[in-house]
Amino acid sequence: MSLASLPVLLRSMCLGDMARELDRITGQAGRDGWSHEQYLRTLCDVELGGRAERRQQRLLKESHLPEGKTMTGLEQERLPLRVRRQVATLLDGRFVEQAENVLAFGLPGRGKSHLCCAIARELIVTKGYRALFITAVQLVEQLLVAKRDLRLDAVLRKLDGFELILVDDIGYIQQSRDEMEVLFTFLSERYERRSLMITSNLVFSQWDKIFKDPLTTAAAIDRLIHHSIILELDGDSYRMQHAKTKKQKGE
Repeated sequence: MSLASLPVLLRSMCLGDMARELDRITGQAGRDGWSHEQYLRTLCDVELGGRAERRQQRLLKESHLPEGKTMTGLEQERLPLRVRRQVATLLDGRFVEQAENVLAFGLPGRGKSHLCCAIARELIVTKGYRALFITAVQLVEQLLVAKRDLRLDAVLRKLDGFELILVDDIGYIQQSRDEMEVLFTFLSERYERRSLMITSNLVFSQWDKIFKDPLTTAAAIDRLIHHSIILELDGDSYRMQHAKTKKQKGE
């Protein structure tokens, strides 16, 4: 088989990155006197690197994480000292492996969503986890539609494919009984099996506003905190501070 047909052969075996880089790597191998093993290993590294990059991009796309909410863009110096220390631990991903939850509390504008999104993004990039960002309102709406269409089990199985789900702004939903039931079902399905990250502007003592029923509220809280890491974000509002800074620069 001629050398010119090698790219076609490689592509037929779904080795597109090898095919694309074949001429460059073959030329370098000849110039530098590589061994056959070094030549083959370099080709394999190129293919594996390309596949890893494409997988990472797929994971980031399916996560629906908001653009711009990254560790680089996070003003970590404004986080409480205890939270900064917790972040370093969370980035190793062990809480995902151990099916633990991360619960971030604080008033609006304190950086809860940005922090959790940034952690989730880092875990996708560095650990290859499947993660999903969804607001509490969107989640409940999807579950209600699935229940109406007798597809709730199927949707829960699909969500179970994500090792980490970030449910944002759980404090903003005021539940009807049906909404309360599907949200509780979702939390119960994840319990001790998969990790959740939840942001809320309501502390646990106010969660009766979400679940209405005291017993359901207590049961939901119990499942969430049994294996959990709690992040308490206090201090000034980021958005308010940015608005003040912008105003001062404009004066």
